[in-house]
Parts: sequence; C-alpha cells; structure tokens
Amino acid sequence: MTNSPFTPGIVPARLDGSLLQENFVDLHAALDPHEALVAADRCYFCHDAPCITACPTTIDIPLFIRQIATGTPEAAAKTIFDQNILGGMCARVCPTETLCEQACVREAAEGKPVEIGRLQRYATDTLMAQGIHPFRRAAPTGKHVAVVGAGPAGLACAHRLAMHGHAVTIYDARPKAGGLNEYGIAHYKATDGFAAAEVAWLLKIGGIMVQTGVTLGQDIMLDTLHANHDAVFLGLGLAGVNALHAEGEERKGVMDAVGFIAELRQASDLATLAIGRNVVVIGGGMTAIDAAVQAKLLGAQSVTVLYRRGRDAMPASRYEQDLAASKGVRFIFNAMPVTILGNGAVTGVRVEYTKAEGSSLVGTGETFDIPADQVLKAIGQTLDGAPGGLEITGGKIAVTGPGRTTRKGVWAGGDCASGGEDLTVTAVAQGRDAAEDIHVTLLG
Repeated sequence: MTNSPFTPGIVPARLDGSLLQENFVDLHAALDPHEALVAADRCYFCHDAPCITACPTTIDIPLFIRQIATGTPEAAAKTIFDQNILGGMCARVCPTETLCEQACVREAAEGKPVEIGRLQRYATDTLMAQGIHPFRRAAPTGKHVAVVGAGPAGLACAHRLAMHGHAVTIYDARPKAGGLNEYGIAHYKATDGFAAAEVAWLLKIGGIMVQTGVTLGQDIMLDTLHANHDAVFLGLGLAGVNALHAEGEERKGVMDAVGFIAELRQASDLATLAIGRNVVVIGGGMTAIDAAVQAKLLGAQSVTVLYRRGRDAMPASRYEQDLAASKGVRFIFNAMPVTILGNGAVTGVRVEYTKAEGSSLVGTGETFDIPADQVLKAIGQTLDGAPGGLEITGGKIAVTGPGRTTRKGVWAGGDCASGGEDLTVTAVAQGRDAAEDIHVTLLG
C-alpha cells in the first residue's frame, strides 16, 4: 500500500508508535494456570458432548478440559494435536462462538459457555513453549508426496503424511510458509510471530521440506509434480479477487482488503503503514471485518462497512460484528456500491439501497454518497488459474470424499476445494483427512 501523490488522504503514522502498539495487542489475553483451572472447572464433561460434533476437527473437548483440570496441560495439548496439528492457531482464530462454544451445554443453560478456545490455547501454548513435539515419524515408506500450498490444509496434510513415514515436499508461491495464518488474519489475533513459530514447531516431525517462491503453473507444473511424486495434494487457497463491477473501480485508493491485511501482517513497524482518513470496506465476511477493525486501529477517522444484504445474512459472526462496532466501525446494510467517485483518486462511494425480489437482489434506485479516500474490497476470492486436467465446480476444484479430485493421484483441500467453509479449522480437517486417504492409497 503506497502513499502516492494521487492518494493524498492515505498517509502513514496517523497515530504515534506507542498507541499503535497498544491498539494491536493480543485480542484475548492468555489464561494463567489458575484461570485455566477455574475455566476448566465449569465443564460438565458431557458423555455425548455436542461441542465435539460442532468442531470440524472433532477434538475430544471434554477430555482435554479434564486433563487441564487435573493439572496435565501437556496431555491436553496432545489430545488436541491428535486431531488438529494447528490447534494453537485455531484456538486464536476459530469462530468458537458459532462452533464448539455455541454448542456448549452451559451456553444453552446460562448463556455463558465454557471458554473452550482459551482453554485450548492454554494447553497448546504450554506444550509448544517447552519445545516439545508430541509425535514421532514412522519408518520411511519410500513414498514421496508433493504438497502445493503451505497454508493450513497443506501443513496439516504434510504433517500427517510425515507421521506415516512418507517424504513430503511443500511448494508455496509466497516467501514464507503459513498461508492465511501468516498473511491473511488480523494482526491482533495472532501476535508475536505466532504463525511462523507454529510452522517451525510443526516441521519438527521431520521428513518435510519446504520450497517457497514456487508458483504452480509458472515455476512448476502439475504434470511434472504428478510424474515425479507418488501423490499430489493441492492446498492452493484462493489467490484471485472478485471485481466490484462498479464504475471507477480502477481509481487510486481502491485496493484489495486481502493485500491490505497481508501488508499489515508483514510490517515490522506499524507506523510505516499508510491509511486513509475516511475508509470504506465493501463486503460482509471475516476479511471485511478484519480489514475494517485494523483500519480503525491504524488511525482512520471513519471506517464504514458496506454490505449488500441485511445483518442476519452477513457471513461474519455477530461477535465479530460487535467487536468492529466497539472499535468505532459503522455498518450500512442493504446497500451496494455503484460508482467510485473521484478524479484520479477516490473521493467517495456512491451507494444504492438494495431489496430482495424473490431469490434475487436488486437496487431500489435510491442512492447516497459516502466520503472516502480509501476503499478496501472484501467481496470474496477466486481460484487463480485452475490446474489443468481437474474438474472445477462453483469456481473451486471438484473433490469427492476425503479430497479426491477427478485426476487419479491428485487430492485437494482447503479454500481451493469444493465443500470448504473458508475456515482455518475446516482446512486443517480436510488436509488431515486427505493425508489419511493418500496414505491408505499409497500402501495399497
């Protein structure tokens, strides 16, 4: 994000460094041992626990909470990592309020669930801080698997394959491994370089080589990978960004929210980041919320989230919406951008109210203008260049069962595959399950 002469409203250091550091502290403070015991004591340890069913990775939540309650957080961490090797990050970024904690019996009875996410973080952080890796690699099988994409799906797949004794090479287009965990989530959700530390810890299993700066379709081809490896797993993510289809979209100051977040995540000094005075974020998912909140924390005077449907249809959870509102973000629902105003640089957004007509959404003809010198697009991502020979459905790689594509010997999972929910925890589950299927297939 550059501060060009065409965008005079977008400038760095709107706030001093100390205030920026204060704004971007950890969203949820870690539990200390006493707090963890108190939180664990609230669990009913249900025999038929609904929280397990609500977890995409089916972690045995009552078991790990009981292990914390009995003073063995390391054992609790092992229980978590058995199902979710990225349990540390998922404890930080999972929308627990709509998954395990929403299903919690205490939530139904009292409106206050057991703090499953924070307890999971307590356990996993305890074990990882000791530098312990709780798994051993099996004897080498002589099989070699290529994993494309070092995001949650690819990392989970690679780790499970390595556990089974297969050699794995991960190829990723970016300079760092981690995928969206490294580049795509809010800075305040994973502080102190946790994403990179988690990758380094995961790789302690051995048998995994990571090659960064390698792009599928440019530096290496699927046919080559298929020919040189016993299996291929694609965890590409979604690199393409949807267009607004609004007049003036090309104006200076209009940018992708994903790129905005990535730059913020990689910044060594938050004061160097340029931000507009009046920022409009277009979209209703987690990326929109993360971008809006961080724009406000960087010092934007006003931040408005523009969503074309009603609040109840917004993909971001109500918790995330309320978090944004608490930071001063304004929401406008049932409205869509029709024109990006300005002469070279953005000066505002012309917005039209919307209404539902049957299953379609149409404009009402009533418009209004919002001042803006920066517009962040968060209206979804697309598969950027589908690998050859694979069936595509709904803009994603078609898969059946545990990630099997239409090409023999090629699996896929995470955001790039059909059936995903664009959640870190779902991507982990898909990568893990594909690895198990690859293992069984390779050993006949």
